[in-house]
Amino acid sequence: MSFNIGLSGLYAANKALNVTGNNIANSATTGFKASRAEFADQYASSVRGTSGRTQVGSGVRTDAVSQQFTTGNIVGTGKSLDLAIDGDGFFAMSDNGSRIYTRAGAFYSDKEGKVVNASGATLQGYPVDANGQIVRGALTDLKIDTGNLAPRATSKVSETLNLNSTQAAPALTPFDPSDVKTYNYTFNTDLYDSQGNLHQLNQYFVRDTANNAWTMYTTVNGRNPADPTNTTPLVNTLPFKSDGSLDTASMTAGAVAGGMSIATDKTFKMDNWVPAAKNAAGAWASNGAVANDGGVGLDMLATTQYNAASATTAKDQDGYSTGELTGLTVDQSGNLFANFTNGRDKVIGQVAVATFANMQGLTPVGGTAWRESYNSGVAVVGEPDTGTFGKIAGGSLEDSNVDLTGELVNLIKAQSNYQANAKTISTESTVLQTIIQMT
Repeated sequence: MSFNIGLSGLYAANKALNVTGNNIANSATTGFKASRAEFADQYASSVRGTSGRTQVGSGVRTDAVSQQFTTGNIVGTGKSLDLAIDGDGFFAMSDNGSRIYTRAGAFYSDKEGKVVNASGATLQGYPVDANGQIVRGALTDLKIDTGNLAPRATSKVSETLNLNSTQAAPALTPFDPSDVKTYNYTFNTDLYDSQGNLHQLNQYFVRDTANNAWTMYTTVNGRNPADPTNTTPLVNTLPFKSDGSLDTASMTAGAVAGGMSIATDKTFKMDNWVPAAKNAAGAWASNGAVANDGGVGLDMLATTQYNAASATTAKDQDGYSTGELTGLTVDQSGNLFANFTNGRDKVIGQVAVATFANMQGLTPVGGTAWRESYNSGVAVVGEPDTGTFGKIAGGSLEDSNVDLTGELVNLIKAQSNYQANAKTISTESTVLQTIIQMT
Protein backbone atom coordinates (compact mmCIF):
# COMPACT_ATOMS: atom_id res chain seq x y z
CA MET A 1 0.00 0.00 0.00
CA SER A 2 2.83 2.42 0.80
CA PHE A 3 4.05 2.12 -2.77
CA ASN A 4 0.64 3.34 -4.00
CA ILE A 5 0.58 6.15 -1.45
CA GLY A 6 4.02 7.34 -2.49
CA LEU A 7 3.13 6.96 -6.18
CA SER A 8 -0.02 9.08 -5.74
CA GLY A 9 2.16 11.70 -4.05
CA LEU A 10 4.52 11.68 -7.04
CA TYR A 11 1.58 12.13 -9.41
CA ALA A 12 0.28 15.03 -7.30
CA ALA A 13 3.69 16.70 -7.09
CA ASN A 14 4.11 16.27 -10.84
CA LYS A 15 0.67 17.83 -11.42
CA ALA A 16 1.63 20.79 -9.22
CA LEU A 17 4.88 21.18 -11.18
CA ASN A 18 2.94 21.16 -14.46
CA VAL A 19 0.44 23.76 -13.26
CA THR A 20 3.18 25.99 -11.87
CA GLY A 21 5.24 25.60 -15.02
CA ASN A 22 2.26 26.55 -17.18
CA ASN A 23 1.65 29.64 -15.05
CA ILE A 24 5.29 30.69 -15.35
CA ALA A 25 5.29 30.06 -19.10
CA ASN A 26 2.26 32.39 -19.47
CA SER A 27 3.39 35.08 -17.05
CA ALA A 28 3.64 37.51 -20.00
CA THR A 29 0.51 36.32 -21.86
CA THR A 30 -2.09 39.07 -22.22
CA GLY A 31 -5.31 38.26 -20.36
CA PHE A 32 -3.99 34.93 -19.02
CA LYS A 33 -5.47 33.65 -15.76
CA ALA A 34 -3.26 31.65 -13.42
CA SER A 35 -4.31 28.13 -12.39
CA ARG A 36 -4.06 26.44 -9.03
CA ALA A 37 -3.81 22.71 -8.41
CA GLU A 38 -6.16 21.59 -5.63
CA PHE A 39 -5.68 18.20 -3.97
CA ALA A 40 -7.73 15.93 -1.69
CA ASP A 41 -6.79 12.93 0.39
CA GLN A 42 -8.01 9.43 -0.45
CA TYR A 43 -9.32 6.60 1.71
CA ALA A 44 -9.93 3.03 0.63
CA SER A 45 -13.42 1.62 1.22
CA SER A 46 -13.50 0.77 4.91
CA VAL A 47 -13.97 -2.79 6.05
CA ARG A 48 -17.11 -3.28 8.10
CA GLY A 49 -16.38 -3.00 11.77
CA THR A 50 -13.09 -1.14 11.30
CA SER A 51 -12.80 1.94 13.48
CA GLY A 52 -12.38 5.19 11.59
CA ARG A 53 -9.77 6.22 14.12
CA THR A 54 -7.45 3.47 12.94
CA GLN A 55 -7.87 3.98 9.18
CA VAL A 56 -4.84 5.03 7.14
CA GLY A 57 -5.35 7.07 4.01
CA SER A 58 -4.51 5.63 0.62
CA GLY A 59 -2.80 8.74 -0.77
CA VAL A 60 -3.73 11.91 -2.57
CA ARG A 61 -5.65 12.77 -5.71
CA THR A 62 -5.97 15.90 -7.83
CA ASP A 63 -9.35 17.35 -6.96
CA ALA A 64 -9.33 20.25 -9.44
CA VAL A 65 -7.17 22.62 -11.41
CA SER A 66 -9.01 25.90 -10.89
CA GLN A 67 -8.32 29.17 -12.65
CA GLN A 68 -8.03 32.41 -10.72
CA PHE A 69 -10.10 35.10 -12.46
CA THR A 70 -8.72 38.06 -10.56
CA THR A 71 -7.99 41.10 -12.73
CA GLY A 72 -4.41 41.56 -13.88
CA ASN A 73 -2.64 44.90 -14.10
CA ILE A 74 -4.09 47.14 -16.81
CA VAL A 75 -1.31 48.77 -18.81
CA GLY A 76 -1.77 51.57 -21.36
CA THR A 77 -0.47 50.85 -24.85
CA GLY A 78 -1.71 53.84 -26.82
CA LYS A 79 -3.12 51.55 -29.53
CA SER A 80 -6.76 52.44 -30.12
CA LEU A 81 -8.05 48.87 -30.56
CA ASP A 82 -6.23 47.49 -27.51
CA LEU A 83 -8.99 46.96 -24.94
CA ALA A 84 -9.05 45.75 -21.34
CA ILE A 85 -11.94 45.01 -18.99
CA ASP A 86 -11.55 46.66 -15.59
CA GLY A 87 -13.78 44.42 -13.49
CA ASP A 88 -15.89 41.36 -14.22
CA GLY A 89 -16.65 40.07 -17.68
CA PHE A 90 -15.28 38.70 -20.92
CA PHE A 91 -15.12 39.90 -24.50
CA ALA A 92 -17.55 37.88 -26.63
CA MET A 93 -15.93 36.57 -29.83
CA SER A 94 -17.24 34.76 -32.89
CA ASP A 95 -14.83 32.00 -33.95
CA ASN A 96 -16.17 30.80 -37.31
CA GLY A 97 -19.69 31.08 -35.94
CA SER A 98 -18.88 29.51 -32.56
CA ARG A 99 -19.02 31.77 -29.51
CA ILE A 100 -15.90 31.98 -27.33
CA TYR A 101 -14.94 34.36 -24.53
CA THR A 102 -11.64 36.03 -23.68
CA ARG A 103 -9.97 38.65 -21.50
CA ALA A 104 -7.21 39.25 -24.05
CA GLY A 105 -8.12 42.50 -25.80
CA ALA A 106 -5.41 42.90 -28.47
CA PHE A 107 -7.64 43.60 -31.46
CA TYR A 108 -7.02 44.62 -35.06
CA SER A 109 -8.98 45.60 -38.14
CA ASP A 110 -8.99 43.01 -40.94
CA LYS A 111 -9.34 43.68 -44.68
CA GLU A 112 -13.13 43.80 -44.36
CA GLY A 113 -12.97 46.30 -41.51
CA LYS A 114 -14.03 43.77 -38.86
CA VAL A 115 -12.46 43.98 -35.40
CA VAL A 116 -10.58 40.71 -34.88
CA ASN A 117 -7.89 39.17 -32.68
CA ALA A 118 -4.69 37.47 -33.86
CA SER A 119 -6.54 34.17 -34.30
CA GLY A 120 -9.13 35.75 -36.60
CA ALA A 121 -12.04 35.58 -34.13
CA THR A 122 -14.36 38.60 -34.48
CA LEU A 123 -15.24 40.91 -31.59
CA GLN A 124 -18.98 40.98 -30.86
CA GLY A 125 -21.06 43.98 -29.92
CA TYR A 126 -24.09 46.10 -30.69
CA PRO A 127 -24.52 47.88 -34.05
CA VAL A 128 -25.86 51.39 -34.71
CA ASP A 129 -28.89 52.41 -36.77
CA ALA A 130 -29.07 55.03 -39.51
CA ASN A 131 -29.36 57.76 -36.86
CA GLY A 132 -26.22 56.65 -35.04
CA GLN A 133 -28.16 55.15 -32.10
CA ILE A 134 -26.97 51.90 -30.48
CA VAL A 135 -29.30 48.97 -31.23
CA ARG A 136 -29.06 46.68 -28.19
CA GLY A 137 -30.46 43.43 -29.49
CA ALA A 138 -28.66 40.45 -30.98
CA LEU A 139 -24.86 40.63 -31.01
CA THR A 140 -23.11 41.19 -34.31
CA ASP A 141 -19.57 41.49 -35.68
CA LEU A 142 -18.17 44.92 -34.87
CA LYS A 143 -16.98 46.62 -38.03
CA ILE A 144 -15.11 49.84 -38.73
CA ASP A 145 -16.53 52.02 -41.49
CA THR A 146 -13.57 53.74 -43.17
CA GLY A 147 -15.74 55.94 -45.40
CA ASN A 148 -15.83 59.71 -45.14
CA LEU A 149 -18.27 61.41 -42.78
CA ALA A 150 -20.79 63.24 -44.98
CA PRO A 151 -21.04 66.99 -44.40
CA ARG A 152 -23.95 68.52 -42.55
CA ALA A 153 -25.46 71.92 -43.30
CA THR A 154 -25.74 74.29 -40.34
CA SER A 155 -29.30 74.50 -39.05
CA LYS A 156 -28.75 76.13 -35.65
CA VAL A 157 -26.29 78.57 -34.12
CA SER A 158 -26.21 79.24 -30.37
CA GLU A 159 -24.32 82.20 -28.90
CA THR A 160 -23.62 83.46 -25.41
CA LEU A 161 -22.33 87.02 -25.22
CA ASN A 162 -22.36 90.18 -23.15
CA LEU A 163 -22.74 93.68 -24.59
CA ASN A 164 -21.18 96.44 -22.48
CA SER A 165 -23.95 98.54 -20.89
CA THR A 166 -21.61 101.53 -20.34
CA GLN A 167 -20.69 101.95 -23.98
CA ALA A 168 -22.01 104.98 -25.84
CA ALA A 169 -23.37 104.89 -29.36
CA PRO A 170 -20.70 105.09 -32.09
CA ALA A 171 -19.70 108.61 -33.07
CA LEU A 172 -20.00 107.88 -36.76
CA THR A 173 -23.10 106.92 -38.71
CA PRO A 174 -24.38 105.19 -40.77
CA PHE A 175 -23.17 101.65 -40.12
CA ASP A 176 -20.32 100.54 -42.34
CA PRO A 177 -18.76 97.09 -41.72
CA SER A 178 -15.46 98.36 -43.14
CA ASP A 179 -15.27 101.22 -40.57
CA VAL A 180 -14.77 100.11 -36.96
CA LYS A 181 -15.89 103.53 -35.73
CA THR A 182 -19.48 102.79 -36.81
CA TYR A 183 -20.12 99.85 -34.51
CA ASN A 184 -19.25 98.81 -30.94
CA TYR A 185 -18.59 95.08 -31.22
CA THR A 186 -18.31 92.31 -33.81
CA PHE A 187 -17.49 88.61 -34.15
CA ASN A 188 -17.76 85.82 -36.73
CA THR A 189 -19.18 82.29 -36.60
CA ASP A 190 -18.60 79.41 -39.03
CA LEU A 191 -21.51 78.16 -41.13
CA TYR A 192 -21.59 75.13 -43.46
CA ASP A 193 -23.74 74.43 -46.49
CA SER A 194 -24.98 71.03 -47.68
CA GLN A 195 -21.67 70.24 -49.42
CA GLY A 196 -19.59 71.12 -46.37
CA ASN A 197 -18.38 74.45 -47.77
CA LEU A 198 -17.36 76.92 -45.07
CA HIS A 199 -19.05 80.34 -44.80
CA GLN A 200 -18.70 83.16 -42.29
CA LEU A 201 -21.66 84.52 -40.35
CA ASN A 202 -20.68 88.13 -39.52
CA GLN A 203 -22.48 89.97 -36.70
CA TYR A 204 -22.02 93.63 -35.76
CA PHE A 205 -23.57 95.36 -32.75
CA VAL A 206 -24.38 99.07 -32.41
CA ARG A 207 -25.46 100.64 -29.09
CA ASP A 208 -28.88 102.32 -29.00
CA THR A 209 -28.79 104.18 -25.68
CA ALA A 210 -32.13 105.93 -26.22
CA ASN A 211 -34.06 102.65 -26.34
CA ASN A 212 -31.86 100.52 -24.04
CA ALA A 213 -31.22 98.24 -26.99
CA TRP A 214 -28.61 97.14 -29.51
CA THR A 215 -28.93 97.03 -33.26
CA MET A 216 -27.55 93.84 -34.79
CA TYR A 217 -26.32 93.81 -38.39
CA THR A 218 -25.89 90.37 -39.97
CA THR A 219 -24.13 89.28 -43.15
CA VAL A 220 -22.76 85.99 -44.50
CA ASN A 221 -19.35 86.23 -46.15
CA GLY A 222 -19.85 89.99 -45.98
CA ARG A 223 -22.92 89.73 -48.23
CA ASN A 224 -26.68 89.82 -47.76
CA PRO A 225 -27.69 86.27 -46.70
CA ALA A 226 -30.64 86.18 -49.09
CA ASP A 227 -28.94 88.01 -51.96
CA PRO A 228 -25.19 87.48 -52.39
CA THR A 229 -25.02 90.08 -55.16
CA ASN A 230 -25.21 92.95 -52.62
CA THR A 231 -23.70 93.81 -49.25
CA THR A 232 -26.82 95.09 -47.49
CA PRO A 233 -26.94 93.43 -44.05
CA LEU A 234 -29.96 92.13 -42.18
CA VAL A 235 -30.93 94.56 -39.41
CA ASN A 236 -32.45 93.42 -36.10
CA THR A 237 -33.00 94.86 -32.64
CA LEU A 238 -31.99 93.28 -29.33
CA PRO A 239 -34.04 94.99 -26.56
CA PHE A 240 -32.96 94.67 -22.91
CA LYS A 241 -34.60 94.96 -19.50
CA SER A 242 -33.26 97.17 -16.75
CA ASP A 243 -31.63 94.13 -15.10
CA GLY A 244 -29.49 93.53 -18.19
CA SER A 245 -31.34 90.45 -19.50
CA LEU A 246 -32.81 90.19 -22.97
CA ASP A 247 -36.36 91.57 -23.15
CA THR A 248 -37.98 88.72 -25.07
CA ALA A 249 -41.46 90.05 -24.31
CA SER A 250 -40.77 92.90 -26.70
CA MET A 251 -39.88 90.46 -29.48
CA THR A 252 -43.01 89.43 -31.38
CA ALA A 253 -43.07 85.77 -32.38
CA GLY A 254 -43.81 85.25 -36.06
CA ALA A 255 -42.69 88.72 -37.03
CA VAL A 256 -40.01 89.22 -39.62
CA ALA A 257 -37.44 91.52 -38.10
CA GLY A 258 -35.10 92.99 -40.66
CA GLY A 259 -35.05 89.86 -42.81
CA MET A 260 -35.00 87.30 -39.97
CA SER A 261 -38.18 85.79 -38.57
CA ILE A 262 -38.71 85.40 -34.83
CA ALA A 263 -39.71 81.92 -33.67
CA THR A 264 -42.14 81.20 -30.83
CA ASP A 265 -39.19 80.59 -28.49
CA LYS A 266 -37.91 84.10 -29.38
CA THR A 267 -34.91 82.89 -31.35
CA PHE A 268 -34.12 84.38 -34.74
CA LYS A 269 -34.28 82.41 -37.96
CA MET A 270 -32.45 83.24 -41.18
CA ASP A 271 -35.05 81.69 -43.48
CA ASN A 272 -33.69 82.76 -46.83
CA TRP A 273 -29.96 82.18 -46.64
CA VAL A 274 -28.62 81.37 -50.09
CA PRO A 275 -25.21 79.65 -49.91
CA ALA A 276 -22.98 81.49 -52.36
CA ALA A 277 -19.49 81.53 -53.78
CA LYS A 278 -17.46 83.59 -56.22
CA ASN A 279 -18.06 82.64 -59.83
CA ALA A 280 -15.49 82.37 -62.63
CA ALA A 281 -15.60 86.14 -63.11
CA GLY A 282 -14.76 86.69 -59.44
CA ALA A 283 -18.21 87.96 -58.51
CA TRP A 284 -20.36 86.67 -55.69
CA ALA A 285 -23.31 84.63 -56.91
CA SER A 286 -25.67 81.91 -55.69
CA ASN A 287 -24.22 78.40 -55.87
CA GLY A 288 -27.14 76.37 -57.19
CA ALA A 289 -25.38 73.09 -56.44
CA VAL A 290 -25.70 73.55 -52.68
CA ALA A 291 -28.53 74.27 -50.32
CA ASN A 292 -29.45 74.98 -46.74
CA ASP A 293 -32.99 73.69 -46.51
CA GLY A 294 -34.96 74.92 -43.53
CA GLY A 295 -32.84 78.00 -42.90
CA VAL A 296 -30.52 78.72 -39.99
CA GLY A 297 -31.76 79.31 -36.45
CA LEU A 298 -29.90 81.89 -34.36
CA ASP A 299 -30.29 81.43 -30.59
CA MET A 300 -29.25 84.59 -28.73
CA LEU A 301 -31.39 84.13 -25.63
CA ALA A 302 -28.29 84.05 -23.42
CA THR A 303 -27.24 87.56 -24.48
CA THR A 304 -26.81 90.01 -21.59
CA GLN A 305 -26.13 93.73 -21.17
CA TYR A 306 -23.93 94.17 -18.11
CA ASN A 307 -21.24 96.60 -17.02
CA ALA A 308 -18.45 94.44 -18.43
CA ALA A 309 -16.46 94.30 -21.63
CA SER A 310 -18.36 93.14 -24.69
CA ALA A 311 -17.30 89.55 -25.25
CA THR A 312 -18.50 86.24 -26.66
CA THR A 313 -18.10 83.55 -23.99
CA ALA A 314 -19.57 80.60 -25.88
CA LYS A 315 -20.91 79.72 -29.30
CA ASP A 316 -21.86 76.55 -31.10
CA GLN A 317 -23.25 75.48 -34.46
CA ASP A 318 -24.34 72.04 -35.61
CA GLY A 319 -22.87 71.95 -39.13
CA TYR A 320 -19.58 70.48 -40.29
CA SER A 321 -17.50 69.80 -43.37
CA THR A 322 -16.64 66.42 -44.89
CA GLY A 323 -14.49 64.35 -42.53
CA GLU A 324 -11.89 61.68 -43.23
CA LEU A 325 -11.24 58.92 -40.70
CA THR A 326 -8.17 59.66 -38.56
CA GLY A 327 -8.51 57.23 -35.67
CA LEU A 328 -10.66 55.30 -33.23
CA THR A 329 -11.41 55.66 -29.54
CA VAL A 330 -13.37 53.52 -27.09
CA ASP A 331 -14.91 54.94 -23.91
CA GLN A 332 -15.48 53.08 -20.63
CA SER A 333 -19.01 52.16 -21.69
CA GLY A 334 -17.59 50.34 -24.71
CA ASN A 335 -18.80 52.86 -27.27
CA LEU A 336 -16.57 52.69 -30.34
CA PHE A 337 -16.04 56.14 -31.87
CA ALA A 338 -14.65 56.95 -35.31
CA ASN A 339 -12.65 60.20 -35.21
CA PHE A 340 -12.63 62.45 -38.29
CA THR A 341 -10.49 65.29 -39.61
CA ASN A 342 -13.33 67.78 -39.14
CA GLY A 343 -13.16 67.29 -35.38
CA ARG A 344 -16.32 65.21 -35.22
CA ASP A 345 -16.75 61.79 -33.62
CA LYS A 346 -19.25 59.19 -34.73
CA VAL A 347 -20.42 56.16 -32.74
CA ILE A 348 -20.04 53.07 -34.93
CA GLY A 349 -20.83 50.36 -32.38
CA GLN A 350 -20.60 49.26 -28.77
CA VAL A 351 -18.47 46.45 -27.33
CA ALA A 352 -20.48 43.85 -25.40
CA VAL A 353 -19.34 42.15 -22.18
CA ALA A 354 -20.39 38.69 -20.95
CA THR A 355 -20.43 37.26 -17.42
CA PHE A 356 -21.19 33.80 -16.00
CA ALA A 357 -22.70 32.52 -12.78
CA ASN A 358 -19.75 30.13 -12.36
CA MET A 359 -16.59 31.23 -14.14
CA GLN A 360 -14.77 28.14 -12.82
CA GLY A 361 -17.11 26.08 -14.96
CA LEU A 362 -15.86 27.60 -18.24
CA THR A 363 -14.00 25.26 -20.56
CA PRO A 364 -10.53 26.46 -21.64
CA VAL A 365 -10.00 26.14 -25.40
CA GLY A 366 -6.54 27.71 -25.74
CA GLY A 367 -5.61 31.06 -27.20
CA THR A 368 -6.53 32.61 -23.81
CA ALA A 369 -10.18 31.82 -24.50
CA TRP A 370 -12.99 29.81 -22.92
CA ARG A 371 -16.28 28.29 -23.96
CA GLU A 372 -19.56 28.18 -22.14
CA SER A 373 -20.38 24.86 -20.47
CA TYR A 374 -23.18 23.30 -18.45
CA ASN A 375 -21.26 24.04 -15.25
CA SER A 376 -20.58 27.70 -16.11
CA GLY A 377 -24.20 28.56 -16.82
CA VAL A 378 -25.48 30.58 -19.74
CA ALA A 379 -23.62 33.78 -20.66
CA VAL A 380 -25.25 37.00 -19.47
CA VAL A 381 -24.40 39.69 -22.04
CA GLY A 382 -24.76 43.44 -21.55
CA GLU A 383 -23.24 46.90 -21.71
CA PRO A 384 -19.90 47.61 -20.04
CA ASP A 385 -19.91 49.76 -16.89
CA THR A 386 -23.48 48.81 -15.95
CA GLY A 387 -24.57 46.53 -13.12
CA THR A 388 -21.88 43.95 -12.41
CA PHE A 389 -20.20 44.37 -15.81
CA GLY A 390 -16.71 45.81 -15.76
CA LYS A 391 -15.83 48.98 -17.64
CA ILE A 392 -13.67 49.17 -20.75
CA ALA A 393 -10.18 50.67 -20.66
CA GLY A 394 -9.41 51.79 -24.21
CA GLY A 395 -5.85 51.84 -25.50
CA SER A 396 -4.87 49.35 -22.78
CA LEU A 397 -4.25 45.64 -22.23
CA GLU A 398 -4.69 43.42 -19.18
CA ASP A 399 -1.50 41.69 -18.08
CA SER A 400 -1.40 38.09 -16.93
CA ASN A 401 -2.39 37.81 -13.25
CA VAL A 402 0.43 35.34 -12.55
CA ASP A 403 2.40 36.20 -9.39
CA LEU A 404 5.84 35.16 -10.58
CA THR A 405 7.41 35.31 -7.11
CA GLY A 406 4.71 33.09 -5.68
CA GLU A 407 5.06 30.61 -8.55
CA LEU A 408 8.80 30.28 -7.95
CA VAL A 409 8.06 29.44 -4.32
CA ASN A 410 5.50 26.89 -5.51
CA LEU A 411 8.20 25.30 -7.67
CA ILE A 412 10.38 24.77 -4.62
CA LYS A 413 7.46 23.30 -2.68
CA ALA A 414 6.50 20.94 -5.52
CA GLN A 415 10.10 19.83 -5.90
CA SER A 416 10.36 19.11 -2.17
CA ASN A 417 7.08 17.19 -2.25
CA TYR A 418 8.28 15.13 -5.18
CA GLN A 419 11.56 14.28 -3.39
CA ALA A 420 9.75 13.39 -0.19
CA ASN A 421 7.30 11.07 -1.95
CA ALA A 422 10.16 9.46 -3.86
CA LYS A 423 11.81 8.89 -0.46
CA THR A 424 8.63 7.18 0.75
CA ILE A 425 8.84 4.72 -2.15
CA SER A 426 12.57 4.23 -1.61
CA THR A 427 12.05 3.53 2.10
CA GLU A 428 9.25 1.08 1.37
CA SER A 429 11.55 -0.71 -1.06
CA THR A 430 14.29 -0.97 1.58
CA VAL A 431 11.82 -2.40 4.11
CA LEU A 432 10.57 -4.91 1.59
CA GLN A 433 14.13 -6.01 0.78
CA THR A 434 14.79 -6.49 4.50
CA ILE A 435 11.69 -8.68 4.85
CA ILE A 436 12.74 -10.78 1.85
CA GLN A 437 16.21 -11.30 3.31
CA MET A 438 14.67 -12.51 6.57
CA THR A 439 12.77 -15.33 4.86
